[in-house]
Amino acid sequence: MDVASAFGFFGIIIYLGTLAIGIYCLILFIMLARRGIKALDIYIDKHNHRRDFENRL
Repeated sequence: MDVASAFGFFGIIIYLGTLAIGIYCLILFIMLARRGIKALDIYIDKHNHRRDFENRL
């Protein structure tokens, strides 16, 4: 095994590792975004019900 082929193999390992970390970060970001949207929906729903109640009086 030549030195050049060893560096090529090492580069492929680094590339695959970076790709795996990127996919993992994308999944975490999607989960965070979904949680944020759910929290925002709860916040909006909570505040809209108060205003609806006040408008009825």
